Amino acid sequence: MIATGSLAGKVSSSPASSRASVSEGCPAPDPGSAGRASGLGWDRGRRLGRFLGIPSVRRRSGMSVRAPVGSQPLAQSCVPTCDEDTPLTADYGWRVTSTSDPRLVLASASPRRLDLLAQVGVKPDAVDPADIDERALKRETPRRMAQRLAELKATTTAARQPGAFVIGADTIVVAGARVMGKPSTREEAERMLTVLSGRGHQVYTAVAVIAPDGRLAVRLAEARIRVKSLSSGNIAALLDSGEWLGAAGGYRIQGLAGAFVTSLTGSYSAVVGLPLYELVCLLEGLGYIRP
Repeated sequence: MIATGSLAGKVSSSPASSRASVSEGCPAPDPGSAGRASGLGWDRGRRLGRFLGIPSVRRRSGMSVRAPVGSQPLAQSCVPTCDEDTPLTADYGWRVTSTSDPRLVLASASPRRLDLLAQVGVKPDAVDPADIDERALKRETPRRMAQRLAELKATTTAARQPGAFVIGADTIVVAGARVMGKPSTREEAERMLTVLSGRGHQVYTAVAVIAPDGRLAVRLAEARIRVKSLSSGNIAALLDSGEWLGAAGGYRIQGLAGAFVTSLTGSYSAVVGLPLYELVCLLEGLGYIRP
């Protein structure tokens, strides 16, 4: 027979004190583990974790990882994460870790990418474009090509900018099996616009960030766009605007071409040339900005 008095002496009768003893003496349960153990899956496991009071940071894939409880900052990792639960505040919801060192360098001369960075409150200390061979390799997929070129731009500039955060990006337009880079002549731009007329196409933009300690992280964003059937007058107007110069696929969605786009699925900023969500996650994961 068990003595009830001794049992009462060991177990607190107060629910509040019971919760306090768990938080002080035992590690908080993992919401993902709770989901797996109970057969709830990641989504319900995450909700169970929230019910238990366990904060989490969600990756783009939808899976969640544990975040420290209390005031202790989230440990940095070479795998970038971004907190989607916290809305951005008027000051963009984050801060730069330092105002002067390490520096931030953009490996691109594109004014559109500078505008996109300014849109989220990030201002590079320098612009140092990388001059690389942007031709596709044999049997290289468009996704891999965009990632490789973004990495190559970042590493090329990083070699000239030691001790800095370096951003590289590359955009590829694909219509069917045809990969479209940047047209070098008006005639080439006209051929590209003719191919895109009245059909859908994909845009892949990769962004790569190199940290001062050499860590490299890359993310890829995709979008699907459909363009209306373009008349000869539409194509002539696009060519006369000069927007095809230096633009993958021979058009800029933020320019005159935006009037001919009937649908867009995916990241608009990726189509412009720099996927902002992916970039902010990379900068946060590598330690340049903090929430």
